[in-house]
Amino acid sequence: MSAQVHHRTTTVRGHEVFYREAGPADAPVLLLLHGFPSSSHMFRDLIPLLAHRYRVIAPDHIGFGRSAAPAADTFSYTFAELAEITAEFTERIGLTRFALYVQDYGAPIGLRLALAHPGRITAIVTQNGNAYEEGLGAEAWAPVFAYIKDPNEETAAAVREIRSPEGIKWQYTHGVPERYLDLISPDAWEHDTAAMARAGQDAVQLGLMGDYGGNIALYPDFQAYFRESQVPLLAVWGAHDQIFVRAGATAFQRDLPEAEVHLLPTGHFALETHAGQIADLIENFLGRRAQA
Repeated sequence: MSAQVHHRTTTVRGHEVFYREAGPADAPVLLLLHGFPSSSHMFRDLIPLLAHRYRVIAPDHIGFGRSAAPAADTFSYTFAELAEITAEFTERIGLTRFALYVQDYGAPIGLRLALAHPGRITAIVTQNGNAYEEGLGAEAWAPVFAYIKDPNEETAAAVREIRSPEGIKWQYTHGVPERYLDLISPDAWEHDTAAMARAGQDAVQLGLMGDYGGNIALYPDFQAYFRESQVPLLAVWGAHDQIFVRAGATAFQRDLPEAEVHLLPTGHFALETHAGQIADLIENFLGRRAQA
């Protein structure tokens, strides 16, 4: 029998946080943190595959999905703020120890949480969730770096293209071999496109893009955390991703010699084509390596 997935909300700092939850209440917890431009919707296939053994929880970040999206002039859209909201969310629903699954934006959010509360983290699964400069694809990141360096209407226009309908579809389909393309549901990029078109999203997303340099500045701190904690880490990486390239996956082994790295023949949103394989890798890894 497939697991039932519950769709819930709670309130953090006066803002509604939507989350998906499945699995036994007393099972080990796996917290899934989504990336840009998605939401917990990206985990729709993975959650039922893991819920027989884990309590799986996937929130939407503030500004994304079905969570609150306060106006950018009333809420600080920074990764530091989203990480603090995430930490308070875990406290709100009673989580004390959990493994992390991070992808894209979820990586700097989750790793900030780990820096602040290292004792809460039992393991990390990173799926195209970067923590090393060599993992940044030069061409994909060029418009973001130009905007960070000089935010103006011209550089903002190039960044806006990233969340245009064509830009969002590209994030799902680039690097995916022809034999896998028909596994990607158009619902995925259409879901994200609709969310990115909502009123106020321009300022929300420009705020986060402009703040991304603060994540890169923290890479040495993230790497020091890896070295000092030796947290169990599994990298399951779409090897053809042009946003976070494969060098970012193998780099983890520099600071975590026992990190396990699996390069999958797909792109940025690897769950769209390899959810079953990723679920098997996670279950095997957490069963062997997660801290009790």
